[in-house]
Amino acid sequence: MSDRPGILLVDDDERLRERLALALWDRGYEVRTAKDATVALAVAEVWKPARAVVDLRMPGMSGLELIRNLRAKVPEVEIVVLTGYGSIATAVDAVRLGAIGYVNKPADADEVLAAFDRGEADPLDSVEEEGWQTPSLARAEWEHIQAVLAETGGNISEAARRLGLHRRTLQRKLQKKPPKD
Repeated sequence: MSDRPGILLVDDDERLRERLALALWDRGYEVRTAKDATVALAVAEVWKPARAVVDLRMPGMSGLELIRNLRAKVPEVEIVVLTGYGSIATAVDAVRLGAIGYVNKPADADEVLAAFDRGEADPLDSVEEEGWQTPSLARAEWEHIQAVLAETGGNISEAARRLGLHRRTLQRKLQKKPPKD
């Protein structure tokens, strides 16, 4: 056992996960990594980390579900959320479930640690200083489409069915760039 404080890092992007883990180790933390929520929960069951960094969008169980389950297993764990889909709605959901902060991807170790340091303050206070805005309706729709598409493993026909759209309509929407807020 190490006397370093422990951080569990959960992200399906191997390159980001390993780069961030090394940087956190260099800053004095004991780091365990997990590629998905199932592995993360197994690690937390045995290791009981003081802190966790959780990606919101992963295959299988979402980051929001992981936050809920992780807090049930290790109630005192401080959680910071990583998101590549900067939406105020998901940040609010994460905070309601017990996250103390969030960081937009790509993130570095200093940004993650700063989010933990801000922790006890209301994480939503930092929304404006981090440049987050309430998303436009078009942006919210685009994010929802991306989430459904990820849930279906990229299957356009299944995503269209779940969204109640014609397959070709969904394909046209996907050819457009994400709307600006």
